[in-house]
Amino acid sequence: MSRVMSKETALTAAWIVALGSSLAVLYIGEVLGQAPCNLCWFQRAFMFPLAVVLGLGIWWEDHRVGRYGVVLAISGAAIALWHLGFYTGLLPERIQPCTATGPSCTDDNQVFLGVPIPLLSLVAFGLITILSIFSLKEQRT
Repeated sequence: MSRVMSKETALTAAWIVALGSSLAVLYIGEVLGQAPCNLCWFQRAFMFPLAVVLGLGIWWEDHRVGRYGVVLAISGAAIALWHLGFYTGLLPERIQPCTATGPSCTDDNQVFLGVPIPLLSLVAFGLITILSIFSLKEQRT
């Protein structure tokens, strides 16, 4: 049985997702002028290091770097899921972390290309988690 994806391919794909996501939020913030809400900042705090750490792991041929990818991506996904809960109204307004004076966690500014930003973030973190796990799997002969 042949492998669907090599460890190197999985790690490179995880890095591409992390880098693309990091560049996308910079575009949204700097080019489109959308200020991030508090939860977006926390998600960025996990996504930006993923692009650097995974990229360095590829550069240094450290195939165990996926461990860090899994931890950072799961942490970011938890925040993205929380944010999505606010956006969809599943979580009550009274525990919302965004301030009344700053950008809202739930308004129309939280949409990019017709898709809610928290959902895009959750999908990106999910892909990075899965790909990082694949990069850690033992090769079977």
